[in-house]
Amino acid sequence: MKALRLLRWSGSVLSPRTRPCLSHLVQQPLSNRRFLSAAASPLQQAIQYQDQEHDAEEDLWGSSQAHEGDDLVIPEDMPQSLQQEARLRALPSPPLSAAKSSAKLAALHARLSFSPRLPIETLARCLVDATADSNPDFNNTSLAILGRDLYSFYTSEAILCRYPRLPTAVVFAAMAAYIGPKTLTQITKEWGVELVAEPGGEVDPGYLQCRREDSMLIRKRSPDSDTDPTSAVEEGQPPIAGANRPNAEQKSWRRGVSSMTVYDDEFGDLVKGSARGGRSKGTATTVEDACARFVQAVMGAVYLHRGKNAAKLFFKEHILSRHLNVGKMFEFKQPTRDLSRLCAREGFESPVARILSETGRATRHPVFVVGVFAGREKLGEGAGSSLNEARIRAAVGALKGWYLYSPLEVRVPSDVEGANARPWKPVLVDIGEIIV
Repeated sequence: MKALRLLRWSGSVLSPRTRPCLSHLVQQPLSNRRFLSAAASPLQQAIQYQDQEHDAEEDLWGSSQAHEGDDLVIPEDMPQSLQQEARLRALPSPPLSAAKSSAKLAALHARLSFSPRLPIETLARCLVDATADSNPDFNNTSLAILGRDLYSFYTSEAILCRYPRLPTAVVFAAMAAYIGPKTLTQITKEWGVELVAEPGGEVDPGYLQCRREDSMLIRKRSPDSDTDPTSAVEEGQPPIAGANRPNAEQKSWRRGVSSMTVYDDEFGDLVKGSARGGRSKGTATTVEDACARFVQAVMGAVYLHRGKNAAKLFFKEHILSRHLNVGKMFEFKQPTRDLSRLCAREGFESPVARILSETGRATRHPVFVVGVFAGREKLGEGAGSSLNEARIRAAVGALKGWYLYSPLEVRVPSDVEGANARPWKPVLVDIGEIIV
């Protein structure tokens, strides 16, 4: 396959963009804006300036129509510095011109070892959440959608090609452990990114711009959002279930693993409304969701500006390099029964438990070592303080030995993309997990 050159495509991210509403943003009320210092705000200075010049309250506000809407009109004869600061405070997010002068943003760009091909303005856009700036030309929504799909694709192919026999529930758990919101939040902290108290145009663009809301408040507002596929987080919003899931109105129906694979997201959770496109203006988000969208947006920016190879390298260095003990994610309710069904499906002899060794049978702390055999082949071995405990541990060990099989040479489908790639060698495709 021929590699695509994305240099022209990435130019759209840095195309000269202007805010068409900037000319009238200064006409919007500034009385509800927050100020981080104890000095007089531009609004207060503007009022004082107009009081000194005009000495009349009707001159402080524009026409009578503007007074009804409480829209502050910045006079043309106000000093330029006050006008500029007032315009910045009227913006929902920092302007692009402030990115080059931000020390935090430059430090983050160097900390992630980004080349000059990834402009610092794009990194600043990755830090603007949709809850801070609803304009899709200035927030990270589009980059986060691309980055989320890339993360899901690279992670799923890495897990399935390395462990082709994993049960679907364990695959979902491994996906959440690699690229889940909690993991991406931890990555954000490791990168040294801090969240802003309140977003605005005057804030340093090196902070993560979002409107925060406590997760406990969201749970109180929608206590059944995790289990009810028809409940909504906010009034007037569509149900959190995906539009493709049939019979979403049936609350008591069981969600099987097969339906979770087809209809739900990459973690096996219900597809929440507007989860891929961010939230509407004026709403708040949790810290985990904002951090997750930021890390996903960075991945999308790397893919657009530096190409597929750089994106895969970035994924391996920051995501796949993390140690994940997949063996601890298993939870068997009846391992002996599952092992019997597995042997019957694969044509093995029925498993038989045999004592391999024991010590201290007549004492308070005996130890028994039991092995599970299928004919002459030992499938697993376990030790315990009783024969039943040792037998169960041996069955669990046999099941893990089957499910955690990994080929010696692991290749993923994305490795064959490109002109100089080696021919694709098919990997093992297992029948599936045991159905009891």
